[in-house]
Amino acid sequence: MSNVRIEKDSMGEMKVPSNAYYGAQTQRAVENFPISQSRLTRSMILALGEIKRACAKVSGKHGWIKKDKSEAIVKAAQEVSEGKWDDQFVVDIFQTGSGTSSNMNTNEVIANRASEIMGEGMGSRVVHPNDDVNYGQSSNDVFPTAMHLAILHDLDQKLLPALVEFEELLQQKAKDFDSIVKIGRTHLQDATPIRMGQVFSGYAAQIQWSVERLQYCIPHLEELALGGTAVGTGINRPEKMTAEVIHEISDRMGFELRETRNHFASQSGKEAVLDISSALKSTAAALMKIANDIRFLGSGPRCGIGELVLPATQPGSSIMPGKVNPVIAESLTMVCAQVIGNDAAVTIGAQSGNFELNVMMPMIIHNVLESISIMASGVKNFHLKCIQHIQVDEKQCKDMIEKSLAMATSLAPILGYDKASAIAKESYQTKRSVREIVVSQGELSQKQIDEALDPMSMTHPNRS
Repeated sequence: MSNVRIEKDSMGEMKVPSNAYYGAQTQRAVENFPISQSRLTRSMILALGEIKRACAKVSGKHGWIKKDKSEAIVKAAQEVSEGKWDDQFVVDIFQTGSGTSSNMNTNEVIANRASEIMGEGMGSRVVHPNDDVNYGQSSNDVFPTAMHLAILHDLDQKLLPALVEFEELLQQKAKDFDSIVKIGRTHLQDATPIRMGQVFSGYAAQIQWSVERLQYCIPHLEELALGGTAVGTGINRPEKMTAEVIHEISDRMGFELRETRNHFASQSGKEAVLDISSALKSTAAALMKIANDIRFLGSGPRCGIGELVLPATQPGSSIMPGKVNPVIAESLTMVCAQVIGNDAAVTIGAQSGNFELNVMMPMIIHNVLESISIMASGVKNFHLKCIQHIQVDEKQCKDMIEKSLAMATSLAPILGYDKASAIAKESYQTKRSVREIVVSQGELSQKQIDEALDPMSMTHPNRS
């Protein structure tokens, strides 16, 4: 028995590991939910620590809890926020849908650590997890508040910087490649010429617009459910507590936080989180398009499109010597698929606001934060190991333009659509270029042919 201690909660005694800072309710949750290996993320633990710290500081200032307890809780919660006790957050993500188990995990860790700071032992309950650490709060307003704070933190620290830097790189590639003309493709078939720089400018704009969509969600995430306590009415919470606590969190985390306009909507509805999940899905769709384009344009190297030369990062086959695959782009496409799948789960979760409370919050936040994290890492990896070192095979681009049937498009204003179409068909049947057929027909001078079939001029909208 030396490796356990006895802790109590409202349901009775529980055996808890002797070195654990959590208590009876957390241990019950560990035993009740042996579902997965997924636990709260660092950013969620940080957010919960910041909430508990701010609540204790404000409560101590007003005398709602004793000053010595308040000071100990503030110190313990600060340690939680900084990550000192991450290994004590042991509850599975797939738990009670309100996040009550994780909120109590937080309360118990802070209460035991605060008791220790006050010179008492763990399990002494000198600092009470409910009466003191959870004073003026409920899992039902704390957990959704932590969700918003964690998303804001990870967007600010991870995803948005990665996307902004990626967009800047794409803009630079657009400038670098602007003089290189290639054949365009629609429906996977040859289309009129386009500059490689124009292609990359399109990629850059897709990322820029994705950033704008993500940023649009931020003000809605800055509205917090904190203060609603059990069902949104604010029961057992001092009237002026919420505003001061939110102000304290804002100062420390650097966001423009404010109390929700309607606690009943914020605790039962999760549309603000669903919005960010949807924006992540939209970003994944854009990244999937870009990554697939890059690997298709780099296909070959001898028997594919081969207009782009992708950096070689590792051997591509265990059986085919010398094969190199577009693995960095493939990795990003899998990230995008996961993000899109996560959004489906979040959508179902957001529908589960039964009466006064959503009961799928731990799953929702797990999926959203995973999407943010893997997308940030995937984009950064794609940036550093693929796009940054990508090159264009200019000869291949020129050769493919010259072979393209779509070159006949620029002849339509001169010869008419039907005659230009006939030239394209003859080019296909005889395997001669459009240029060769026009020259052989003798209807146009060499100057007219050169002007009409100049690929660069076809990439400008004001071409006469």
